[in-house]
Amino acid sequence: MNFPSNLRYTKDHEWVLLEGNVATIGITEFAQRELGDIVFVDINSLSKPVGAEEVFGTVEAVKTVSDLFMPVAGTVSEVNPELDGSPELVNQDPYGEGWMVKVTVNNPADVEALLDAAAYQALVGE
Repeated sequence: MNFPSNLRYTKDHEWVLLEGNVATIGITEFAQRELGDIVFVDINSLSKPVGAEEVFGTVEAVKTVSDLFMPVAGTVSEVNPELDGSPELVNQDPYGEGWMVKVTVNNPADVEALLDAAAYQALVGE
């Protein structure tokens, strides 16, 4: 399983890539494997402020629906438009083309408080 070292992670299985004050967020390879085939991604928080650990959308797999939790407080500035027609990108490339949202982060230092790759790997037992 892949745990890119340039990302930060949450216990809820989201990943964060911070560039300046903009964070790209998606779900981890572990999360998409646990969910199975993803058939729909519903994110209705565009242009809205979302607090840390608040729900910003849902991801639907064949047998379940799971909430998506915001890793750090910020305002959703972009939703991945490709996921509307191709939700399977989350399964195929969770750290690349399967990203979910871009967020203007209130406090970029909050990202540093998230799990690093080694801590997340230990959390999921891989």
